[in-house]
Amino acid sequence: MTDMTDLDPGAAYHALLGLTLVHWEDGFARLACEAGDAHRNRSGIIHGGLILSMIDQAAGYAGLWCSVPGHVRKAVTLDLDCRFTGQVKGGRLIAEGRVAQRGRNIFFVRTEVFDAAGQMVAFGASTHRWRAGSETHEGQPPGA
Repeated sequence: MTDMTDLDPGAAYHALLGLTLVHWEDGFARLACEAGDAHRNRSGIIHGGLILSMIDQAAGYAGLWCSVPGHVRKAVTLDLDCRFTGQVKGGRLIAEGRVAQRGRNIFFVRTEVFDAAGQMVAFGASTHRWRAGSETHEGQPPGA
């Protein structure tokens, strides 16, 4: 298990959205975001793109846990779907991704997003492919 406060510093998109990786272990990742004015759409609710990004990122991290400190695993998203079950005006959002199944090169994840009150506001399923060298839990050395 790894508890972290920041996602990959090389991923500027995470910083732009304000995502934080709060729990990470093999097959599971929990991300948080303090959603506020910058995340709202013209209707005054949190933009669905933020929630969809949280689903994608939590799912990816769930399949990318690495057992060797300093090594990394990489993947690409092949397919992603989302169902919105509620609206959010702001506050803390939590996305939890769980690997449902793994193959040699592909992994499948189910992800749920919750508002500050613990109500599910969205859920999704996604398919990801490990990039070459990332298929095992040992991952790749830095810079590989």
